[in-house]
Amino acid sequence: MNFLFSDVLASEVMAAEAGASQGGDPWQSIIMLVVFGLIFYFMLIRPQSKRAKEHKTMVEALQKGDEVVTNGGILGKITKVGDSFITVKVADDVEINLQRHAVSSALPKGTIKSI
Repeated sequence: MNFLFSDVLASEVMAAEAGASQGGDPWQSIIMLVVFGLIFYFMLIRPQSKRAKEHKTMVEALQKGDEVVTNGGILGKITKVGDSFITVKVADDVEINLQRHAVSSALPKGTIKSI
């Protein structure tokens, strides 16, 4: 019976010594976390917030007569502008009301005629 306990004790001592020698520097782990955080910020968060800011300024600058494309792919010309809604003419005698943020992009003047 002592024979089994000595093997268990010996294996625990060896594992503790191996763990202590492979522990490494705790600062290395912290530096790696900071590096991964910076990579995550510059690759994902910053570009997304930049696009959101550009979209917000574009939506705020919409005015009557602008040609736009909606998120659904509808092309039209703005006929009325409100605080949170716009009216877009998509064909003769066809106008739709949209929320401002549903506009995905503003097009150069004359785009509708060229299509």
